[in-house]
Amino acid sequence: MRRFLVLSAALIAATALAGCKKEEEAAAPPRPVLYSVVKPVALPGTRFAGTVQAKVQSALGSRVAGRLVSRSVHVGDLVAKGDELAVLDATAYELAVRSARAELSSAEATLASAVAADERQRTLLQSNAAARAAVESAEQSRAAAEAGLTRARTALKKAEEQLSYTRIQAEFDGVVVATGAEVGQTVSPGEAIVTIARPDERDAVVDIPETAVAIAVGSRFRVSLQINPAITVMGAVREVAPSADAVTRTRRVKIALENPPDTVRLGTTITAELEGPDLTTIMVPETAILVKDGKPHVWIVDAQKGEVHLAAVETGAAAGRYLSVSSGLKEGDRVVTAGVNSLEDGQKVKIEDEASL
Repeated sequence: MRRFLVLSAALIAATALAGCKKEEEAAAPPRPVLYSVVKPVALPGTRFAGTVQAKVQSALGSRVAGRLVSRSVHVGDLVAKGDELAVLDATAYELAVRSARAELSSAEATLASAVAADERQRTLLQSNAAARAAVESAEQSRAAAEAGLTRARTALKKAEEQLSYTRIQAEFDGVVVATGAEVGQTVSPGEAIVTIARPDERDAVVDIPETAVAIAVGSRFRVSLQINPAITVMGAVREVAPSADAVTRTRRVKIALENPPDTVRLGTTITAELEGPDLTTIMVPETAILVKDGKPHVWIVDAQKGEVHLAAVETGAAAGRYLSVSSGLKEGDRVVTAGVNSLEDGQKVKIEDEASL
Protein backbone atom coordinates (compact mmCIF):
# COMPACT_ATOMS: atom_id res chain seq x y z
CA MET A 1 0.00 0.00 0.00
CA ARG A 2 2.78 2.34 0.92
CA ARG A 3 4.53 1.61 -2.42
CA PHE A 4 1.37 2.49 -4.28
CA LEU A 5 1.12 5.80 -2.47
CA VAL A 6 4.76 6.67 -3.31
CA LEU A 7 4.26 5.91 -7.00
CA SER A 8 1.09 7.96 -7.09
CA ALA A 9 2.83 10.90 -5.48
CA ALA A 10 5.71 10.68 -7.97
CA LEU A 11 3.31 10.54 -10.89
CA ILE A 12 1.40 13.55 -9.63
CA ALA A 13 4.65 15.49 -9.14
CA ALA A 14 5.87 14.64 -12.67
CA THR A 15 2.55 15.69 -14.13
CA ALA A 16 2.69 18.96 -12.23
CA LEU A 17 6.25 19.64 -13.39
CA ALA A 18 5.30 18.92 -17.01
CA GLY A 19 2.37 21.28 -16.75
CA CYS A 20 4.57 23.98 -15.29
CA LYS A 21 7.10 23.50 -18.11
CA LYS A 22 4.41 23.82 -20.77
CA GLU A 23 3.07 26.92 -19.07
CA GLU A 24 6.59 28.39 -19.02
CA GLU A 25 7.08 27.56 -22.69
CA ALA A 26 3.69 28.99 -23.59
CA ALA A 27 4.46 32.11 -21.63
CA ALA A 28 7.89 32.61 -23.29
CA PRO A 29 8.02 36.13 -24.79
CA PRO A 30 8.45 36.63 -28.58
CA ARG A 31 12.06 36.80 -29.66
CA PRO A 32 13.30 40.22 -30.85
CA VAL A 33 14.62 40.19 -34.42
CA LEU A 34 16.21 42.69 -36.78
CA TYR A 35 14.76 42.84 -40.27
CA SER A 36 14.80 44.93 -43.44
CA VAL A 37 12.18 45.66 -46.08
CA VAL A 38 13.54 44.69 -49.48
CA LYS A 39 13.04 46.60 -52.72
CA PRO A 40 14.63 46.50 -56.17
CA VAL A 41 17.87 48.46 -56.48
CA ALA A 42 20.26 49.10 -59.33
CA LEU A 43 22.38 46.14 -60.37
CA PRO A 44 26.06 46.33 -59.40
CA GLY A 45 27.96 48.01 -62.23
CA THR A 46 25.08 50.28 -63.31
CA ARG A 47 25.69 53.19 -60.90
CA PHE A 48 28.70 55.45 -61.31
CA ALA A 49 30.05 58.57 -59.64
CA GLY A 50 31.20 61.53 -61.70
CA THR A 51 31.09 65.30 -62.11
CA VAL A 52 29.25 67.87 -64.18
CA GLN A 53 31.39 69.45 -66.89
CA ALA A 54 30.78 71.86 -69.75
CA LYS A 55 30.20 70.36 -73.17
CA VAL A 56 32.13 73.25 -74.78
CA GLN A 57 35.27 74.38 -72.97
CA SER A 58 38.29 76.27 -74.29
CA ALA A 59 41.72 76.89 -72.77
CA LEU A 60 42.85 80.30 -74.04
CA GLY A 61 46.47 81.38 -74.24
CA SER A 62 48.79 83.54 -76.31
CA ARG A 63 50.47 82.55 -79.56
CA VAL A 64 53.57 84.48 -78.51
CA ALA A 65 55.83 84.36 -75.48
CA GLY A 66 55.82 87.16 -72.96
CA ARG A 67 55.37 88.32 -69.39
CA LEU A 68 51.79 88.49 -68.12
CA VAL A 69 51.13 92.08 -67.01
CA SER A 70 47.40 91.80 -66.23
CA ARG A 71 44.60 89.28 -65.85
CA SER A 72 41.19 90.83 -65.33
CA VAL A 73 39.14 87.69 -64.59
CA HIS A 74 38.99 85.02 -61.91
CA VAL A 75 37.36 81.59 -61.59
CA GLY A 76 33.58 81.93 -61.60
CA ASP A 77 33.46 85.23 -63.51
CA LEU A 78 31.00 85.51 -66.38
CA VAL A 79 32.48 86.84 -69.64
CA ALA A 80 31.05 87.88 -73.00
CA LYS A 81 32.51 87.28 -76.43
CA GLY A 82 35.28 89.80 -77.10
CA ASP A 83 35.96 90.65 -73.44
CA GLU A 84 39.63 91.16 -72.63
CA LEU A 85 40.83 88.46 -70.26
CA ALA A 86 44.58 89.01 -69.99
CA VAL A 87 47.42 91.11 -71.43
CA LEU A 88 51.09 90.32 -72.06
CA ASP A 89 53.94 92.82 -72.10
CA ALA A 90 53.74 94.22 -75.65
CA THR A 91 56.79 96.51 -75.72
CA ALA A 92 58.87 94.40 -78.09
CA TYR A 93 55.89 93.79 -80.40
CA GLU A 94 54.98 97.49 -80.50
CA LEU A 95 58.55 98.31 -81.52
CA ALA A 96 58.35 95.66 -84.22
CA VAL A 97 55.18 97.31 -85.56
CA ARG A 98 56.89 100.72 -85.63
CA SER A 99 59.87 99.27 -87.46
CA ALA A 100 57.59 97.57 -89.98
CA ARG A 101 55.71 100.80 -90.61
CA ALA A 102 58.99 102.63 -91.22
CA GLU A 103 60.03 99.92 -93.66
CA LEU A 104 56.68 100.29 -95.40
CA SER A 105 57.15 104.06 -95.73
CA SER A 106 60.63 103.51 -97.17
CA ALA A 107 59.31 100.92 -99.62
CA GLU A 108 56.53 103.26 -100.75
CA ALA A 109 59.08 106.05 -101.36
CA THR A 110 61.36 103.69 -103.26
CA LEU A 111 58.46 102.57 -105.42
CA ALA A 112 57.41 106.15 -106.14
CA SER A 113 60.94 106.99 -107.24
CA ALA A 114 61.14 103.87 -109.39
CA VAL A 115 57.78 104.63 -111.03
CA ALA A 116 58.88 108.19 -111.86
CA ALA A 117 62.19 106.99 -113.31
CA ASP A 118 60.42 104.35 -115.39
CA GLU A 119 57.94 106.84 -116.82
CA ARG A 120 60.75 109.32 -117.58
CA GLN A 121 62.75 106.71 -119.45
CA ARG A 122 59.69 105.69 -121.47
CA THR A 123 59.10 109.33 -122.46
CA LEU A 124 62.72 109.72 -123.51
CA LEU A 125 62.55 106.49 -125.47
CA GLN A 126 59.62 107.82 -127.50
CA SER A 127 61.72 110.84 -128.54
CA ASN A 128 64.75 108.61 -129.15
CA ALA A 129 66.59 110.39 -126.34
CA ALA A 130 67.09 107.21 -124.27
CA ALA A 131 68.39 103.78 -125.02
CA ARG A 132 66.28 100.64 -124.78
CA ALA A 133 68.63 99.29 -122.10
CA ALA A 134 67.97 102.26 -119.84
CA VAL A 135 64.23 101.74 -120.16
CA GLU A 136 64.55 98.03 -119.30
CA SER A 137 66.68 98.88 -116.29
CA ALA A 138 64.05 101.34 -115.10
CA GLU A 139 61.34 98.69 -115.49
CA GLN A 140 63.36 96.22 -113.42
CA SER A 141 63.88 98.80 -110.69
CA ARG A 142 60.16 99.49 -110.63
CA ALA A 143 59.33 95.77 -110.35
CA ALA A 144 61.85 95.36 -107.53
CA ALA A 145 60.35 98.34 -105.72
CA GLU A 146 56.84 96.88 -106.05
CA ALA A 147 58.07 93.58 -104.63
CA GLY A 148 59.73 95.44 -101.76
CA LEU A 149 56.49 97.26 -101.02
CA THR A 150 54.62 93.93 -100.90
CA ARG A 151 57.19 92.52 -98.46
CA ALA A 152 56.94 95.63 -96.30
CA ARG A 153 53.15 95.43 -96.17
CA THR A 154 53.31 91.73 -95.28
CA ALA A 155 55.88 92.39 -92.56
CA LEU A 156 53.69 95.13 -91.07
CA LYS A 157 50.64 92.88 -91.12
CA LYS A 158 52.61 90.10 -89.41
CA ALA A 159 53.96 92.51 -86.76
CA GLU A 160 50.46 93.84 -86.06
CA GLU A 161 49.16 90.29 -85.79
CA GLN A 162 51.93 89.38 -83.33
CA LEU A 163 51.01 92.48 -81.30
CA SER A 164 47.34 91.42 -81.22
CA TYR A 165 48.34 88.08 -79.70
CA THR A 166 49.45 89.89 -76.53
CA ARG A 167 45.78 90.50 -75.69
CA ILE A 168 43.70 87.40 -74.87
CA GLN A 169 39.98 87.81 -75.52
CA ALA A 170 36.97 85.58 -74.90
CA GLU A 171 35.89 83.67 -77.99
CA PHE A 172 32.34 83.10 -76.74
CA ASP A 173 30.00 83.92 -73.86
CA GLY A 174 30.80 81.75 -70.87
CA VAL A 175 32.16 81.39 -67.36
CA VAL A 176 35.78 81.18 -66.22
CA VAL A 177 36.45 77.67 -64.87
CA ALA A 178 40.24 77.78 -64.47
CA THR A 179 43.26 80.08 -64.61
CA GLY A 180 46.72 78.87 -65.58
CA ALA A 181 49.02 81.85 -65.02
CA GLU A 182 49.44 84.72 -62.61
CA VAL A 183 50.52 88.33 -63.22
CA GLY A 184 54.31 88.58 -63.55
CA GLN A 185 54.69 85.05 -64.85
CA THR A 186 56.37 84.49 -68.23
CA VAL A 187 54.19 82.31 -70.44
CA SER A 188 55.11 80.28 -73.49
CA PRO A 189 53.20 80.17 -76.78
CA GLY A 190 50.12 77.98 -76.40
CA GLU A 191 50.26 77.87 -72.60
CA ALA A 192 46.75 78.13 -71.09
CA ILE A 193 46.14 81.39 -69.23
CA VAL A 194 42.35 81.33 -68.82
CA THR A 195 39.87 78.50 -69.41
CA ILE A 196 36.26 79.38 -70.13
CA ALA A 197 33.24 77.14 -70.61
CA ARG A 198 29.71 77.50 -71.89
CA PRO A 199 27.40 76.76 -68.93
CA ASP A 200 24.26 76.30 -71.03
CA GLU A 201 25.33 72.88 -72.37
CA ARG A 202 26.47 70.46 -69.67
CA ASP A 203 27.65 66.85 -69.51
CA ALA A 204 27.81 64.33 -66.71
CA VAL A 205 31.26 62.78 -67.02
CA VAL A 206 31.87 59.37 -65.43
CA ASP A 207 34.71 56.85 -65.58
CA ILE A 208 33.35 53.34 -66.04
CA PRO A 209 35.42 50.21 -65.22
CA GLU A 210 36.10 47.78 -68.03
CA THR A 211 34.32 45.07 -66.01
CA ALA A 212 31.04 47.03 -65.88
CA VAL A 213 28.15 46.49 -68.26
CA ALA A 214 28.74 47.65 -71.82
CA ILE A 215 27.69 51.26 -72.38
CA ALA A 216 26.75 52.36 -75.90
CA VAL A 217 26.18 55.80 -77.36
CA GLY A 218 22.52 56.70 -76.79
CA SER A 219 22.18 54.75 -73.51
CA ARG A 220 19.88 56.52 -71.05
CA PHE A 221 21.02 57.58 -67.56
CA ARG A 222 19.29 59.12 -64.59
CA VAL A 223 21.67 61.62 -63.02
CA SER A 224 21.24 62.84 -59.43
CA LEU A 225 23.25 65.19 -57.25
CA GLN A 226 25.14 63.45 -54.46
CA ILE A 227 24.57 66.44 -52.19
CA ASN A 228 20.81 66.28 -52.86
CA PRO A 229 19.64 63.04 -54.53
CA ALA A 230 16.14 64.49 -54.92
CA ILE A 231 17.46 66.67 -57.78
CA THR A 232 17.59 64.45 -60.85
CA VAL A 233 17.92 64.99 -64.59
CA MET A 234 17.86 62.61 -67.53
CA GLY A 235 20.65 62.29 -70.06
CA ALA A 236 21.90 60.23 -72.98
CA VAL A 237 25.43 59.03 -73.68
CA ARG A 238 26.98 61.11 -76.45
CA GLU A 239 30.58 59.91 -76.26
CA VAL A 240 32.42 56.80 -75.06
CA ALA A 241 36.21 56.63 -74.93
CA PRO A 242 37.45 54.11 -77.51
CA SER A 243 40.02 52.64 -75.11
CA ALA A 244 40.51 52.33 -71.37
CA ASP A 245 42.95 54.42 -69.39
CA ALA A 246 46.25 52.58 -69.05
CA VAL A 247 46.46 53.21 -65.30
CA THR A 248 42.88 53.14 -64.01
CA ARG A 249 41.49 50.72 -66.64
CA THR A 250 38.35 52.82 -66.94
CA ARG A 251 36.60 54.33 -69.94
CA ARG A 252 35.44 57.95 -69.85
CA VAL A 253 31.78 58.37 -70.75
CA LYS A 254 30.10 61.73 -71.40
CA ILE A 255 26.36 61.97 -70.81
CA ALA A 256 24.56 64.95 -72.38
CA LEU A 257 22.14 66.33 -69.77
CA GLU A 258 18.65 67.25 -70.96
CA ASN A 259 17.49 70.68 -69.73
CA PRO A 260 19.50 70.58 -66.49
CA PRO A 261 18.31 72.99 -63.76
CA ASP A 262 20.57 75.75 -62.47
CA THR A 263 21.26 73.68 -59.35
CA VAL A 264 23.24 71.21 -61.50
CA ARG A 265 26.31 73.43 -61.58
CA LEU A 266 29.65 72.84 -63.25
CA GLY A 267 31.93 70.76 -61.02
CA THR A 268 29.05 69.26 -59.01
CA THR A 269 29.53 65.63 -57.94
CA ILE A 270 26.80 63.37 -59.31
CA THR A 271 25.65 59.75 -59.42
CA ALA A 272 24.64 58.39 -62.82
CA GLU A 273 22.36 55.34 -62.89
CA LEU A 274 21.88 53.36 -66.08
CA GLU A 275 18.23 52.95 -67.02
CA GLY A 276 16.60 50.13 -68.93
CA PRO A 277 14.88 46.75 -68.53
CA ASP A 278 16.38 44.11 -66.22
CA LEU A 279 18.78 46.55 -64.60
CA THR A 280 17.46 46.21 -61.04
CA THR A 281 17.53 43.40 -58.51
CA ILE A 282 16.74 42.71 -54.85
CA MET A 283 19.82 42.78 -52.61
CA VAL A 284 20.05 41.27 -49.11
CA PRO A 285 22.93 41.23 -46.59
CA GLU A 286 25.03 38.10 -46.41
CA THR A 287 23.93 37.78 -42.78
CA ALA A 288 20.33 37.22 -43.95
CA ILE A 289 21.19 34.00 -45.81
CA LEU A 290 20.69 30.64 -44.10
CA VAL A 291 22.15 27.67 -45.96
CA LYS A 292 19.96 24.61 -45.42
CA ASP A 293 20.42 21.33 -47.28
CA GLY A 294 23.02 23.08 -49.41
CA LYS A 295 20.57 25.73 -50.63
CA PRO A 296 20.16 29.40 -49.60
CA HIS A 297 17.10 30.42 -47.56
CA VAL A 298 15.90 33.54 -45.77
CA TRP A 299 13.52 34.15 -42.87
CA ILE A 300 10.49 36.23 -43.88
CA VAL A 301 8.62 38.08 -41.13
CA ASP A 302 4.82 37.89 -41.13
CA ALA A 303 4.06 41.22 -39.46
CA GLN A 304 0.37 40.44 -38.91
CA LYS A 305 0.96 37.13 -37.14
CA GLY A 306 4.28 38.12 -35.59
CA GLU A 307 5.94 34.96 -36.93
CA VAL A 308 8.87 34.03 -39.16
CA HIS A 309 8.77 31.52 -42.00
CA LEU A 310 11.64 30.03 -43.96
CA ALA A 311 11.70 30.69 -47.73
CA ALA A 312 14.07 29.28 -50.34
CA VAL A 313 15.76 31.83 -52.60
CA GLU A 314 18.17 31.92 -55.53
CA THR A 315 21.16 34.17 -55.10
CA GLY A 316 23.37 35.79 -57.72
CA ALA A 317 26.37 38.10 -57.85
CA ALA A 318 27.78 39.63 -54.69
CA ALA A 319 28.35 43.35 -54.20
CA GLY A 320 30.41 43.95 -51.11
CA ARG A 321 28.52 42.38 -48.16
CA TYR A 322 25.30 42.04 -50.13
CA LEU A 323 23.98 39.30 -52.42
CA SER A 324 21.52 39.70 -55.27
CA VAL A 325 18.36 37.56 -55.09
CA SER A 326 16.90 36.51 -58.43
CA SER A 327 13.86 34.63 -57.08
CA GLY A 328 12.04 33.85 -53.84
CA LEU A 329 11.54 37.44 -52.70
CA LYS A 330 9.36 40.33 -53.81
CA GLU A 331 9.33 44.02 -53.09
CA GLY A 332 8.04 44.78 -49.61
CA ASP A 333 9.02 41.46 -47.99
CA ARG A 334 10.50 41.74 -44.49
CA VAL A 335 13.71 39.72 -44.23
CA VAL A 336 15.48 38.91 -40.98
CA THR A 337 19.05 40.23 -41.15
CA ALA A 338 20.65 38.79 -37.99
CA GLY A 339 20.55 35.60 -35.92
CA VAL A 340 19.18 33.45 -38.75
CA ASN A 341 20.76 30.25 -37.39
CA SER A 342 18.74 30.28 -34.16
CA LEU A 343 15.20 30.71 -35.47
CA GLU A 344 12.50 28.11 -36.04
CA ASP A 345 9.72 28.07 -38.61
CA GLY A 346 6.58 29.64 -37.14
CA GLN A 347 8.44 31.10 -34.17
CA LYS A 348 6.89 34.16 -32.60
CA VAL A 349 9.06 37.23 -32.99
CA LYS A 350 9.13 40.84 -31.90
CA ILE A 351 10.10 43.44 -34.46
CA GLU A 352 13.10 45.40 -33.23
CA ASP A 353 14.23 47.45 -36.24
CA GLU A 354 13.32 48.14 -39.82
CA ALA A 355 15.48 49.35 -42.69
CA SER A 356 15.17 49.52 -46.45
CA LEU A 357 17.65 47.69 -48.61
